[in-house]
Amino acid sequence: MPLLGLLPRRAWAALLSQLVRPPCASRTGAVRCQSQGTRDLSPQHMVVREKILDLVISCFKRHGAKGMDTPAFELKEILTEKYGEDSGLMYDLKDQGGELLSLRYDLTVPFARYLAMNKVKKMKRYHVGKVWRRESPTIVQGRYREFCQCDFDIAGQFDPMIPDAECLKIMCEILSGLQLGDFLIKVNDRRIVDGMFAACGVPESKFRAICSSIDKLDKMAWKDVRHEMVAKKGLAPEVADRIGDYVQCHGGVSLVEQMFQDPRLSQNKQALEGLGDLKLLFEYLTLFGIAEKISFDLSLARGLDYYTGVIYEAVLLQTPTQAGEEPLNVGSVAAGGRYDGLVGMFDPKGHKVPCVGLSIGVERIFYIVEQRMKTKGEKVRTTETQVFVATPQKNFLQERLKLITELWDAGIKAEMLYKNNPKLLTQLHYCESTGIPLVVIIGEQELKEGVIKIRSVASREEVAIKRENLVAEIQKRLSES
Repeated sequence: MPLLGLLPRRAWAALLSQLVRPPCASRTGAVRCQSQGTRDLSPQHMVVREKILDLVISCFKRHGAKGMDTPAFELKEILTEKYGEDSGLMYDLKDQGGELLSLRYDLTVPFARYLAMNKVKKMKRYHVGKVWRRESPTIVQGRYREFCQCDFDIAGQFDPMIPDAECLKIMCEILSGLQLGDFLIKVNDRRIVDGMFAACGVPESKFRAICSSIDKLDKMAWKDVRHEMVAKKGLAPEVADRIGDYVQCHGGVSLVEQMFQDPRLSQNKQALEGLGDLKLLFEYLTLFGIAEKISFDLSLARGLDYYTGVIYEAVLLQTPTQAGEEPLNVGSVAAGGRYDGLVGMFDPKGHKVPCVGLSIGVERIFYIVEQRMKTKGEKVRTTETQVFVATPQKNFLQERLKLITELWDAGIKAEMLYKNNPKLLTQLHYCESTGIPLVVIIGEQELKEGVIKIRSVASREEVAIKRENLVAEIQKRLSES
């Protein structure tokens, strides 16, 4: 008996749909061939991203940084216990050759490993690369599982707070240059955080766990953070309330002075060291002309375990949305701090190399720029082609090939259609649709007279130029545009 006869009609139809469904199609029929928290970047996206990265990297270079790169994966033991509670978000790779490996979680730990391995004591570097975190993606806030980081770090023994101040200056330059709107950089110091915990009665064994909870204050209300500390991490309610009094404090250098007089913090050596460095930091920030962009914020904790001193985080200030715009809530767009003990963790003798650095949140910045372009209806050119080689004649492919070779060899960005006999109108429409500014036209008449026509796509004006003067004329026009 045929198979169809053994099954009810509906069951057979369901089975058939399973057999013909693409492997990445869901039961609802929607196709999902991509991992959650990742994205493809179209040519339009890449143009915007490259402009952002160009601005960021040029700023890093302006401050004397050298570029470097590290592998996308590291030995798992290198990465573990460096990120506190976030260590559970690392992507582990399947053991295929006796090595336990993980995808890099950030660019900082690999940099510290590089310094220790190569016995480098002093370096100013930038690094642009992808990192991976196995957290719940929030695409509407520009948060992904695979994303790009842009890091700048200064390694070496220097006088206090000078490199730290430069990192904050770089943050300001980049965020101002990107024209994202008004922003604020929150600063604190890990020694002040730990001193605050000690003064409030937090057991030392709970410092990092409570620090991780405080770090969530930019995403959660205080009552929810307090509940986590008390109910989930076993902190005494009265201790949590003391912490609550501090984390609501934020201000400028006057708050630093005020904390020097605080009855609890003034009794803690660590906190006093941190406050002293912050006071010096504000002096340098004033000289850099950026003190008004900086806020001493006692709620800033930075959850990563490797921070040892000054920490900072940049946030965009909400501005009234224009008609058609949705309010953007993307969290921090840049962050960093001092990590003086991390390199020593990888050195066999424990030799330390003090480091301070920053990371620019490219994905979140890209999301903001992308949303604003959508709202304004801005179009993006996806190529940089300057000249299009066209012909109104049939059987002129050889002449077009000679002409475009001449342009390429002169360093001019040029294109032509891959057809033997394209219609002139089709060629001109292509130039208009892709934004190519100039067209050079060669036909029987031009070949006979030894000239080439140059056509402005915008004005549609045409002029004849001697063939030997073509490259110079094009270069002149491009330099003037």
